[in-house]
Amino acid sequence: MLNLSPQQFVTWDEPIEMLYACHGKVKNFCRQLQILPDYIEQNGCNEAVKNDVKQILNYFNQSAPLHHDDEEKDFFPALIKQVPTAQADVDLLEQQHVALHKNWDELSTQLVALLNGERENVDRELIKRFVSGYDSHIAIEEPLFELGREHLAESELQSIGKIMADRRKV
Repeated sequence: MLNLSPQQFVTWDEPIEMLYACHGKVKNFCRQLQILPDYIEQNGCNEAVKNDVKQILNYFNQSAPLHHDDEEKDFFPALIKQVPTAQADVDLLEQQHVALHKNWDELSTQLVALLNGERENVDRELIKRFVSGYDSHIAIEEPLFELGREHLAESELQSIGKIMADRRKV
């Protein structure tokens, strides 16, 4: 159905770049979700749709929660130690994580039903709310990544990267 652009290859030794790479995947999957209803109306729920939906489900069921853990448990606390003024943005982002997960729960239910032949399409407004939530979230979060790049010591970044890799058993 869609071609994802190749992602820049980064390693866990570059945790901030890895956080950005996760956002790149989120943006790509959100673009896929946005065109999904029109594509299904024109082509039906064919194998291409099913393959893409499985990838989207896999990413947001597994990788996205790990990404949020990377931020909440490791990156944000380290950043706040160095840049205490980031606390208000971090508090907002953590609240948004809850809303993003809630939106995902609703959307994933529809995507699974689509795969199981129990639905013929996915609610456009739900997709719009999901994508919009990530758009606003990323706009607040990525400037914090830059603050981290400026203020966190290389040893701290390496430690965070190791924790991120361990979280995934890489």
